[in-house]
Amino acid sequence: MKCLILGGAGFLGSHLTDGLLAEGYSVRVFDRPNIAKHRHFEKDEKIEWFEGDFTNRNDLVEAIKDCEIIFHFISTTLPKSSNDNPVYDVETNLIGTLRLLELARTNKVKKIIYASSGGTVYGVPNEVPIKESHTTEPICSYGITKLTIEKYLKLYHYLYGIDFCVLRIANPFGEWQRPTAAQGAVTVFLNNALKGKMITIWGDGSVVRDFVYAGDVTEALLKSIPYEGEEKVFNIGAGYGMSLKEIISEIETLLEKPVKVEFVESRSFDVKSNVLDIEKAKNELGWNPKTTFREGLKKNLSWLKTLED
Repeated sequence: MKCLILGGAGFLGSHLTDGLLAEGYSVRVFDRPNIAKHRHFEKDEKIEWFEGDFTNRNDLVEAIKDCEIIFHFISTTLPKSSNDNPVYDVETNLIGTLRLLELARTNKVKKIIYASSGGTVYGVPNEVPIKESHTTEPICSYGITKLTIEKYLKLYHYLYGIDFCVLRIANPFGEWQRPTAAQGAVTVFLNNALKGKMITIWGDGSVVRDFVYAGDVTEALLKSIPYEGEEKVFNIGAGYGMSLKEIISEIETLLEKPVKVEFVESRSFDVKSNVLDIEKAKNELGWNPKTTFREGLKKNLSWLKTLED
């Protein structure tokens, strides 16, 4: 079975690529031009690399050929920047995904597995942990677009029978996450601490998030392939929350030294607490996160140190 990973050269896509290959799947990675591969691949590994533009229909036509399963990780915006230009968010992410769905329909794709956002689709939670049945009132364009794509996946399933699975992923962290990116607090904080740089925290550090190790997310993605149950939307997280201050404390414990921290004004789109209820994924997918935060942090540190070599 051949799987297409849209955004496969990115952080979660790189983890999934290795996971799929280890399970015996053939993999086709589609991503922007000139993105470095996360590792060297041997000639006998069943992997193809396609470079192109997600918003270009012709590029998608070539990428999707002969693929039965599609994993969709691509997003052109971030939560913090999406409100600055919602039109761009819709034109690139929503319209691009509608083109993808049309091509999936005509190319007889069996299933689309979509990486949605457990941190943004719910908005300000009424209760924590958040179940999938919680009201969805996003407070950023990023979350609105993610949620709208979920609805279109359901529509195409209803109209054309294309199977789908939506994973509302919490805050993933781990190897191959860009340490200088604008997203990914754990890796950015750890990298700055390792290099003796200042860590900037928006607000007073009391904001609580659900941080899940990328290897555990990969396991959930893999279990979504054979799943044939009625449920289509799953929260994927650690199942417990940590404040940003607690992350700093864990980093200091791991590095055995204090770190530099500055606190700046909080951001309007940052909800106070977001922790996902993951019972449905446990019961339906047979999935359970195995990696503790501290274990994941150690793995992340080992990888970050290799970047210095």
